[in-house]
Amino acid sequence: MADKVLYVEDDDTLAFLTNDTLSQEGYDVQHHEDGASALKAFNTESFDICVIDVMLPVMDGFTLAEKIREVNSQVPIIFVTAKSLKEDKIKGLKIGADDYITKPFSIEELILKINVFLRRRFVNTDKIESFVIGKYTFDFANLHLHNDEEKIKLTQREGELLQQLLLHKNDIVSRKDLLERVWGKEDYFLGRSMDVFISRLRKHLSGDQSVKIENIHGVGFRLTDQTEG
Repeated sequence: MADKVLYVEDDDTLAFLTNDTLSQEGYDVQHHEDGASALKAFNTESFDICVIDVMLPVMDGFTLAEKIREVNSQVPIIFVTAKSLKEDKIKGLKIGADDYITKPFSIEELILKINVFLRRRFVNTDKIESFVIGKYTFDFANLHLHNDEEKIKLTQREGELLQQLLLHKNDIVSRKDLLERVWGKEDYFLGRSMDVFISRLRKHLSGDQSVKIENIHGVGFRLTDQTEG
């Protein structure tokens, strides 16, 4: 069965070209021109990934993503942003997007990003799928972080970042290594994106004060569990 893509874009020419190419690549693409109709489709059907333009009529892409995240924290969301609006990218990541692509973009780059997310559903190169940190247990395979009181569903990117920190618990992991292992490359803006995800993980782990993600200035991060040792 083909992977199903929710594609939301109001530019007719770009939408036609992207839709046609993705379909030729074997994806089942459902295209919508506005956020409201896309949300209705998301609430009634199942999708494997969402590609959402920020500037949309009726309901903008940020609002759409927020509503998607209210019901599904795991489906990957890729935002399409204007090249000059870096604040859009940060806002999108804070809402819960997993990645972004800037206009104008090559369709090959979009296909690569989609393929990376869809492959990661089935591949775990680090083998370890369950971790204990403080009062929490992290189920990497299902992207669940839970304790006795709550179960938190992580996004794919959150899960991959937390996994890397846990694989090196109590040790410093450099920013460079984290960016290359989770994002595939290192650059300035991706570093800012990672800071957003670190903040999200701190919020998820805030129920246990013994668990900390330390920022080692100029070096990287260290996840510690003060109940150990």
